[in-house]
Amino acid sequence: MSRAQAESVIKNIIREIAQECAGKGHAVSETLVAFIVKAVVLDPRNLFNVDRTLTKQDVRKLVELCVDKLMDQGSPSLDTIKMQVYFDMNYTSRREFIEEHQRVLQSRLVPVSREITDSRVKTREDLEGLYRKIVSYVLLRSDLGSSTDITTVREATAALQSVFPQSELGTFLSLIKKDKEQQLNDLSMIVTGIRLFNKDSRKGGEGIDDLPAILNEAIPSTSKDIEWELELSQSLAWQYTSWLERLLDPEVETRECIVPLDMLKQALYNVRQHEAFLKVILADVILCAKQVETLQTELATRMKLLRVTVHSKTAVPTAQVFPHFTALAKFWSGLQDEMVLLSILSNIMENLQPFLAAQSQLFPDGQLEDILGLEIKKYEQRMKESSENRIDPYEIKTQEWLLPETTANFDKLPLQYNGICGYTLVKKDGLLLPGNPSIGVLKHREKYYVFSSKEAALRFGSKPDEYIAHVAEKAKQSPELIQLLQLHQQFACVTPYPEMQSGERLLVKPITKCDSSTQTDTHLLETNIVKSYEWNEWELRRKAIKLANLRSKVTHSMQTNLSHMRRDNVTQTYHLEDVACQSKRDGNSNVPKPQVYLAGLRGGKTKTTHMIKTNLTRSVSE
Repeated sequence: MSRAQAESVIKNIIREIAQECAGKGHAVSETLVAFIVKAVVLDPRNLFNVDRTLTKQDVRKLVELCVDKLMDQGSPSLDTIKMQVYFDMNYTSRREFIEEHQRVLQSRLVPVSREITDSRVKTREDLEGLYRKIVSYVLLRSDLGSSTDITTVREATAALQSVFPQSELGTFLSLIKKDKEQQLNDLSMIVTGIRLFNKDSRKGGEGIDDLPAILNEAIPSTSKDIEWELELSQSLAWQYTSWLERLLDPEVETRECIVPLDMLKQALYNVRQHEAFLKVILADVILCAKQVETLQTELATRMKLLRVTVHSKTAVPTAQVFPHFTALAKFWSGLQDEMVLLSILSNIMENLQPFLAAQSQLFPDGQLEDILGLEIKKYEQRMKESSENRIDPYEIKTQEWLLPETTANFDKLPLQYNGICGYTLVKKDGLLLPGNPSIGVLKHREKYYVFSSKEAALRFGSKPDEYIAHVAEKAKQSPELIQLLQLHQQFACVTPYPEMQSGERLLVKPITKCDSSTQTDTHLLETNIVKSYEWNEWELRRKAIKLANLRSKVTHSMQTNLSHMRRDNVTQTYHLEDVACQSKRDGNSNVPKPQVYLAGLRGGKTKTTHMIKTNLTRSVSE
């Protein structure tokens, strides 16, 4: 079966379940139906084989089980699942809340902005109409007063004329669309800052609410309401916990309870989930209060600085005051965002209340407390008692234990099961008991586990993988625990129905690889050809001289002591070069002196003369 066919079959199952519920008088969302289908398939008691393709009988059985579960309006478990689905669909982070608010505001501005930027003015009446549209845009963007209030419109028009007179509309119309939108935004910020400054100076500010005062009153009131609801849910949770502890303890004799044990556990899960959601909302409200305090401080500082800059002057350079006006508008916009966020959080808190209806009908007001008497242990008492017996890391050397005095940022550890003791959950058949980190935190496979007692910690630490598997099995039988204990990673193989990838199988492994492609736009920005662009330097100089209009200007010059009698000098030098030449030189030599001796020239005793010649000249080579 192809992916498209599989998705079609799954959607048909969900649609069939929703239609049967609607036919019985209960409208349910497809998101809720998809979650219930997943929960029914996960529950091992329903005997669904997830390794084979569903038959028609399986589909029919699945539809009937889901419809029965959705029609059980007196089930706290169903209320808890509805609460979880509602919270997941409506709650997000602060940043995303504010971004969504900005997107909604921009969508309201788009038609007005398009009408202004696309307008083609031909007559004077068209110019006046365009100017009125700009005033409406400024009012709509700033959200300071109604565009139908004459006084507010006049004040905004006066502020706009002080920075953007009607005579400049011609220049505005000559801009490209992107520049027009940017100028509209800038004008809105400046006009908003001017109106806020006038309100602070008591010279205007018609239709502007005192937002800081409203927030200073609304934030404590909202925090008080949330804290009251939180205290009530915590009180109910400990009452249910105490009653379940008595019923599950074989050594304690209790009278028979008129409410089934499973129903009591479902009621406990319901109030614990409500408590968890209220803590998330309260944390956001506290952060909102800090942000409002910071914005109010910055707003007051900027307003004071602006008063010093203006100081009853008739004219002030725009470069000095416009940044202040823009900053005022940004701070005020931040306060508006916090007001919207506070309203959203308050609505979410109020809309969680109907999901406690089934749980509240189990016992009339005060009946459970009367049954328990005065023996209800609250969180502080349990933590104090369990902290006296702590873990010694050397008792189980095979596991790593973290203690407050030996671990940095101990209070910021991401605890598993949302801080619930996993051992108690398994051994006491689904009882939720918060763990005490002071006893010691077990680090197992880069995850952190807390326990309600030292004995629970030691037993869990001896076989952690076994207890972790048992917790997952408990969550399959009570699907609301998946969200409450934050077990999404353990059930990562369960794919939501709208994202099913293969056949009609209900459990599939997550896909780790996929084929993807990207494309880059050829022209990301709008074409902008400047007709007045010049590349020639001399042409630019000619235009500059023309713009300067020197015929009506006077040239001034001055001289200082440092520049007196100075002028620009230019000299040129030639670098020295190394030159060598060769000339004639004198030389001498020495040869041997001839030495020749002659003997016998004078004669002797005989008549015949015998001459002897002897050459004693030295050889040249010597």
